[in-house]
Amino acid sequence: MSDPHEVLIKLEPKHKYLIAIDSDGCTFDTMEIKHKECFIPNIVKYWDLQPVSKYARTAAEFVNLYSKWRGVNRFPALILTFDLLKEWPDVQKRKVNIPTAQALRDWIARESKLGNPALKAEVEKTGDPVLQKALTWSESVNASVADIVYNVPPFPFVRESLEKVSEWADVIVCSATPGEALQREWQEHDIAKYTRVIAGQEMGSKKEIIEFASNGKYSKENILMIGDAPGDMKAAKANEALFFPVKPGHEDESWEFFFKEAADKFKNGRYDQEYENNLVIEFEKLLPDVPPWK
Repeated sequence: MSDPHEVLIKLEPKHKYLIAIDSDGCTFDTMEIKHKECFIPNIVKYWDLQPVSKYARTAAEFVNLYSKWRGVNRFPALILTFDLLKEWPDVQKRKVNIPTAQALRDWIARESKLGNPALKAEVEKTGDPVLQKALTWSESVNASVADIVYNVPPFPFVRESLEKVSEWADVIVCSATPGEALQREWQEHDIAKYTRVIAGQEMGSKKEIIEFASNGKYSKENILMIGDAPGDMKAAKANEALFFPVKPGHEDESWEFFFKEAADKFKNGRYDQEYENNLVIEFEKLLPDVPPWK
């Protein structure tokens, strides 16, 4: 099996700047439709949560859309959803068996490429029924996404921003979405042409994607991650890169602001820590860590 990072390692800089951009919820307005129509119905179906579907939906939406865990990889997000359900008094009253999924927890703890290929290999190696169920669920999510999610354009000012920055920066997609879905979405809307690499979950974590693409090739102050979730910011900080937040619920104005002001500040070396901090303060206000039912 070839090294999934190879395409990133071999990326030759054409410019002195590197801009990594998340896809779901950041470039495309797809977070709501993917979670509400694809992920959550499959969680209820495959993990036997029909008796508490109302609570499962609320918990999964909180984790994936409306909290500081927004944008986290699907497998840890699933475990977080189970944990919220287990400790929710209204769910406890219904005496429903909420999965612990210990084998999935153990796999998450030891694996960095949290995608279907790595999970499939683990299932073939161990034959574990919980991991098999997780794989079946995840493949069904992908099938639902392929079936339901199309004709969702990029946010306003994304195309203009990509057009602008690709003239002086190497642009890569840095996402926890499966690569096949990313290729389809970026090509469907004719914006793949602005990117050098489209990197999804098979190429590793967002931290690894930035690391392999940038290591020894770009100065730290010339690397920017654009994202809509705290995990994107974490990936940037782990690489000592800068971060531009696309604010959940305010994506249009975030991209317009990037296009009209922030992109030029970054290019001109004026995107400093103070400037970034002011943007991050506004961003973090939108993503709580305590669910409303607590």
